[in-house]
Formats: sequence, C-alpha cells, structure tokens
Amino acid sequence: MDPEKMSILRAFRLDGAPVSCENYGCGHINATFLAATDTGRRYILQRINHRAFRNVQALLDNIAAVTEFLRSKTDDPRRVMTLIRAKDGAPCIRYADEYWRVYDYVGGTICLQQPDTDEDFYQAAVGFGTFAQLLSDFPAEKLHETIPNFHNTPDRYRLFRESIERDAARRAAAVRTEIDFALAREAEMTTIQNALSAGKIPLRVTHNDTKLNNVLLDSQTRKALCVVDLDTVMPGSSLYDFGDAIRYGASTAAEDERDLSRVEMSLERFRVFTRGYVRSCPNLTAEELALLPLGAKTMTMECGIRFLTDHLDGDLYFAVHREGQNLDRARTQFKLVSDMERKWSEMQRIVAEESKI
Repeated sequence: MDPEKMSILRAFRLDGAPVSCENYGCGHINATFLAATDTGRRYILQRINHRAFRNVQALLDNIAAVTEFLRSKTDDPRRVMTLIRAKDGAPCIRYADEYWRVYDYVGGTICLQQPDTDEDFYQAAVGFGTFAQLLSDFPAEKLHETIPNFHNTPDRYRLFRESIERDAARRAAAVRTEIDFALAREAEMTTIQNALSAGKIPLRVTHNDTKLNNVLLDSQTRKALCVVDLDTVMPGSSLYDFGDAIRYGASTAAEDERDLSRVEMSLERFRVFTRGYVRSCPNLTAEELALLPLGAKTMTMECGIRFLTDHLDGDLYFAVHREGQNLDRARTQFKLVSDMERKWSEMQRIVAEESKI
C-alpha cells in the first residue's frame, strides 16, 4: 500500500488499521480511492480538487450540515453519506498541500452512468425528489454559495454578451445563428431567477449535479438508496435540479452529437422523471410545479450558452478533445431547447397529469 495514502488514512477515525487503497470510480473532478481496514470496513478516500472548489471549508461545512440533517430523518445509515471526521475532529485533513476527506463506503449498491431502462431513470427521480423533500425544512439560506452565481441565468447571459463583444478567438461571425438563437430567448430565461429573487418560489437546498450516476441504487432491489457527490450542494431552486436532470437524462443523443437529427427530448423520459420527482417531493408548491417545464428549458439553454461562451473564448473552461467540440455541445443543447418548444403543450400536460395541478 502507498505509504502516503497510509499516512493520510491513519489521520481519520477509522474502524481498524488501513490495509489497502485502490483507485475507484470514474469521476473527473476529485481523485477517488476505495480503502479497506483490517476489520473489513471499507471507506471512500478523496482528494478534493481545490482548484475547482476554491473554498474547501465552505464546501465541507455544507456537506456536514446537510448530511447530519438527513441522518436525523432516517434510521438507515445507507441512505445518507457519512463523512468520517479526522482524529482532531476536522472534516478533512491537509497533506502535502492537498485536501483529503473520507466517507463511509455504502455497500450493496450500483452506480449507473446511463439508465438501462425507464425504471432506472424513474429511480433517479425518486432519489433526487426524496433528497429535496427531506431537506424541505432545512434553512437553505444558511448554506454557503460555494460557486457564486452557478445557476444565475441572467448572469450567465451577461458573461455571454461580454464574450461576444470580446470575441477573443475571432469565432463570433461564424456562429451568428447560434448567438441569435440564444439572445432571442434571454428574457424568458430570466423567469426562474426573478421568481426566486421575488420570493414567488422557495429557496431550497439544491444538489446541482442531478445525473443518474449521483444516485446509488440498491443492488438487490434496484431502488434509489442514496444521493452522492454533494460538493455542489448550495441554496437555489428545485427547478435547477429537475431541469438539469431532464437536460441530461431525457436527451436521445450524446452531449456533443454532431448529427442534430438524432437530438430530441424524449417525452416518455420526461414523464417518467416528472412522475418520480413530484411523487417523491410532495412539498413542491403550485408555482414550482407550473414552472417545471421551464426549469428543463432554462437549464438546457443555460448549459448551451456556457458551451457557446467557452467556444467564443477559445475553449478555456470545458475540456475539448477535438476542434469545435464546445460548439457541437452548444448546438445539441439548442436543438433540445427547440424540441422542447415544439413539445411544450405536451410537457405542460404531463406535469399537470402527474402532479394533478
């Protein structure tokens, strides 16, 4: 076993002495390892990417507050991530100028990158809906905004306009069609942020990365068990989490698909996720329910302008593996928006049927 990992693990309150530590998972932000002790207990060791998350203490404060609150709502320890404290009581340690933390390993689970069936997508909705429901009485305003303006769509448009004006990579002229598409929808895309600011919809604890692989499923029942990857937990709107899940999970094509004829929003997937989410979070207000379709459209549009902004800036933020990949990503998001617009009445009808509003 790597002596460095051994030293790091020994700094935490583990059950037994560490005997192994191996690479684990396929995350892109934090380095993750599966560790075991001589008592048979297993743990997740992570090196926190403090370049992506500048305020590590605020991030860990959020996670500790949310997981402790969730633990008070359930008797099953497998349903909540358990942050293991260091021997000095801290939520992480600093070793060789890097930040390290440990979670209890949740055994008997599976993690899917893509849904094999509609039921898998439904269970993701149940997981995230239950997460929102259990945290509905948590004082969200007490959480740190660890990534300022993360889903502040008006601010994303401000940055987009500045990028167009700057035209650093001299690409604006070639993507005028995409720029015009985004700007034509700017006013509508401010609706959710304005409603949140005006108090028309509640401020909630939001996960902000609602992909299927962030819900662990029980390996025996294949039912939603535990929501993981809480690094982006912040105050926000439930519409962010719902919308981003639809953007990613209801699309019929890859995020960087070049053949736009393959890109659609599946109404069946939209129905499946809506059903699971609203039934698991009955605390949603009538205003939130009515805005669910717009949540999907807004998060898709926001992601599209982020990709297009990065393309205009010269591909500085999102990793690219080929020329024009960020532009392709933007185009798939805009095609999804167009498809949602064509299916708008059906989306509204589905929400009404599933929520009985």
